[in-house]
Amino acid sequence: MSSDLGSPGATTERLLVRQARWIAQDVVELRLTRPTGGALPSWEPGAHVELTLPSGLRRPYSLCGDVTDTEAWTVAVHRVPEGRGGSREIHETALVGRELEVRGPVNRFSLVSAPGYLLLAGGIGVTPLLPIARELTARGLPWRLVLGARDRSRLVYAEELVELGGDRVRLLPQDEAGLPDLAAELAATPPTYAVYACGPQPMLDAVTALCRTAAPARSLHLERFTAGDDTSSVQLDASSGEFEVVLSRSGLRLTVPADRSVLDVVREKLPDVPYSCEEGYCGTCETPVTAGFPDHRDTVIEPSERPTATTMMICVSRCDSPVLELDL
Repeated sequence: MSSDLGSPGATTERLLVRQARWIAQDVVELRLTRPTGGALPSWEPGAHVELTLPSGLRRPYSLCGDVTDTEAWTVAVHRVPEGRGGSREIHETALVGRELEVRGPVNRFSLVSAPGYLLLAGGIGVTPLLPIARELTARGLPWRLVLGARDRSRLVYAEELVELGGDRVRLLPQDEAGLPDLAAELAATPPTYAVYACGPQPMLDAVTALCRTAAPARSLHLERFTAGDDTSSVQLDASSGEFEVVLSRSGLRLTVPADRSVLDVVREKLPDVPYSCEEGYCGTCETPVTAGFPDHRDTVIEPSERPTATTMMICVSRCDSPVLELDL
């Protein structure tokens, strides 16, 4: 995983929603440009941007356009009626012709070097994998992609993928073919190939478990659109404990009660601190730690990296020491 939204490569500007079009059942694609035209910052496959919607909600979405299209960023959004409101607002608001604040690009799903790649997508999870497939094709590297969805109407970017990859692309509408046999797909993939997966949480959990048991040395890369089980189960209660947070650059010392997050407390004093998912999976609120011992409860930092991590996701993570010092 790479830089956060405060990294030098990320920008914040107002972009025009130039176009919106339906690309699958309940999926709308937005094309974002500068109001007066001109080149946008470059990005690499796997990157995402964060949109600030008219209501003030901030939501991250994968860039799924062509990296050679320098004048537009493209995102696709699946309407989730039972979600937290971002996708409903995008689908139900007339956004074409309006300007939105956009922060990015950020890449936590970047390509690693490997002799080949297996790309596993569920529904809207194909959005970061489409640019990756384009990049691998351009490089002449071996790859296969498996895309599952409830039915054919929900196979996002199916035509583009088949045109790009031919028989390297396997489309699996669930009502016709059932759920993808992830164990079989992994077994048919050389152990030296990198696996990139994005989709519903049960799919990501299954891929993770299969890789741990069958091929623990395999290079596995996940992109989450919802919080993992270890994050969604976190409850802020008395067991979480109260602690102090020192904001080194601001000269502030704040108390974080057991029933509130670090993000909540910090934003009372620094309202411009970036955040998005508030569930520990998007990485927007990643903050450098200059002293103290974080209790990592996110799904961004891998468990093996936590003992030496120098940052934390302040929306869900806590503190294992009386005082935590942050570079804010």
